[in-house]
Amino acid sequence: MSHEVKELVKRLRPSLSLGEYGKIFTDTTSYMNISYGDVIEIDNQHYLVLRDEAERSFGIEDPKYWVKRCIHLETGERRILKLVFHEKFMLKLGSLEIPCYRSPEKEARILDLVRDDLRFMQGFSRFDKKGNIVRIIQVIKGKRLDHHVFELEVPHRDYFHEHLPAILEKFLDSCLAIRYLHDHQEIHGDIRRDHLWIEHGSGRYRWIDFDYTYEFEENPFGLDIFGLGSLLIFLVGKQIYTLSNLASQGFSPDTAAAFNQGDFSLLYKNRIVNLRKLFPYIPEKLNLVLMHFSNRAEIFYESVDEFLAELEPCIKEIKKS
Repeated sequence: MSHEVKELVKRLRPSLSLGEYGKIFTDTTSYMNISYGDVIEIDNQHYLVLRDEAERSFGIEDPKYWVKRCIHLETGERRILKLVFHEKFMLKLGSLEIPCYRSPEKEARILDLVRDDLRFMQGFSRFDKKGNIVRIIQVIKGKRLDHHVFELEVPHRDYFHEHLPAILEKFLDSCLAIRYLHDHQEIHGDIRRDHLWIEHGSGRYRWIDFDYTYEFEENPFGLDIFGLGSLLIFLVGKQIYTLSNLASQGFSPDTAAAFNQGDFSLLYKNRIVNLRKLFPYIPEKLNLVLMHFSNRAEIFYESVDEFLAELEPCIKEIKKS
């Protein structure tokens, strides 16, 4: 089969030089067997596999063997192919346990729903010869929003007053994008700080990765809203704070004693939500928005509109200050 791949590459992309030539796959069921130099053939189009994608967090790479970085041989453009992979787990939110799982079909629906809406990644789905639904994604040229924020080399006070208002104004538009999904009875399903990217050139914020879904009877959109809240906490703080990293961020050893259980996230137990105890110049109204996602909260946001109704005036207050 290597000869077939070599001839295919030579015909469609003669300028491309490969160290190895693999096989042609029309069935993507066994995605672990598909690697560098192989070609995935979908709907008479050919995608040369360069590598497996990986999620990077805390300096650790977590390979995603079912997600392939490819070259579309017919056009030479980079594409990401997401193959069928199923997993299921339980997420704890306070005393609730929420079933979460991957749904390739749901991601395919959303790709159709958000076509040409550049607040989201773009792509389409096709079936392979065995009926597996493959999502073919355009690569966003840019960087993660959290990396951009973390790399701003200014003290928190300067960041808060000089950079955060503009970041939050774009974040508002990203929240409205999530509301658009909810208005169509869809959810993002996995809102995290590494799933919102800044596109080079345009500066546009764009959501990626829609294949997670969940079953939350109390509020079908609840985890999306908690995801937006967790992202907001990161943006306001410029990073995530826990008791264990306060000293390394220049806080005195007795700072930790000021916190109680109610000051931490309901979803991520070790994350500090009550940031006003670290940065007293954070307006009380903004801190109250953050505290809706804490262990202390008794009332939760039911919709993106409720969340934005309280967040938007806070941005104007930061600008005035």
